[in-house]
Amino acid sequence: MKQPVQATLLRIFTDETARGDEQPLFEEIVRKAQDAHLAGATVLRGPLGFGRSGVLHTEKILRLSYDLPVVIEIIDSDEKIQEFLPQLASFEDCVVTLADVQMFRLDRAETAGSSPSHAAGRPPTIGD
Repeated sequence: MKQPVQATLLRIFTDETARGDEQPLFEEIVRKAQDAHLAGATVLRGPLGFGRSGVLHTEKILRLSYDLPVVIEIIDSDEKIQEFLPQLASFEDCVVTLADVQMFRLDRAETAGSSPSHAAGRPPTIGD
């Protein structure tokens, strides 16, 4: 197993109805992260949660509109995450957290001197 790499995990807590400038907030944030060539981003949809308002948001069969919790997780080096943070400044209806993490990249067998991200034409990321 490879040695762990120090990384930063950026989490953005919002909901499905939060809007960015042109699209749902979670989509806009992931696209901005991709444009910034960050190592990775994932959107997680929560079946249950509440926030500052105290209103419980839940996924139920009889509900017509969901407005469910959404968490966007983005991971990369601390330097790249810190460079990315100002792009979030104009967004509302979200909470942002940062955590130092140890990242292990578990890849399939790689060719000598090359990683899957390089082979796929993607920019190198932490741990490559």
